[in-house]
Amino acid sequence: MTKTTLVNCPECGKPVIWGEESPHRPFCSKRCQQLDFGGWATESFSIPGENVFLDEESDDSTRH
Repeated sequence: MTKTTLVNCPECGKPVIWGEESPHRPFCSKRCQQLDFGGWATESFSIPGENVFLDEESDDSTRH
């Protein structure tokens, strides 16, 4: 007997079977997957940390 693992869709919270029958896992649907991707693409979501890019002014002063 195989144990069924359920996870909650990170976008809407609906239970999703973690397996081949759920091609968009951990999302319940393509729509929820695209909504989440859109949040990252528009920078609505972010991971805290230090800025790794130099400001334009700082960048100009370091060029030789």
